[in-house]
Amino acid sequence: MIGTLLTLLATALSLLVVDIVFPGVDLATFPVALIAAVSIGAVNSFIKPILSTLSLPLNLLSLGAFSLVVNGVSFWLASVFVPGFRVAGLLAFILAPVLLSFVNTFLSKYFAEKFPEQFASKEQSE
Repeated sequence: MIGTLLTLLATALSLLVVDIVFPGVDLATFPVALIAAVSIGAVNSFIKPILSTLSLPLNLLSLGAFSLVVNGVSFWLASVFVPGFRVAGLLAFILAPVLLSFVNTFLSKYFAEKFPEQFASKEQSE
């Protein structure tokens, strides 16, 4: 439970970093960033696999480069569901999810080192 909350916090903080770096990404407040983090998680869990499957031929033809477009569409789609979260512009559409991934990985690794017992899997605890 705490591990999930820390992951949510890491994603929200990563979104705030993306908001600072890319002018096309706008977050109104920190609570909006938390809601956007939940929205991004939901879109990545339910909609992105469908988009990835449907775009598989284009992804194969582009040698995987079309994955950036699928990530951008998923990122933009998450912004559609959250008032106060806006994604505009091609640069934000393509590169903001990449930066979000890098920052989120860094913060998640940081939280996992600070709170290792919260991120331990059930197999490790048995």
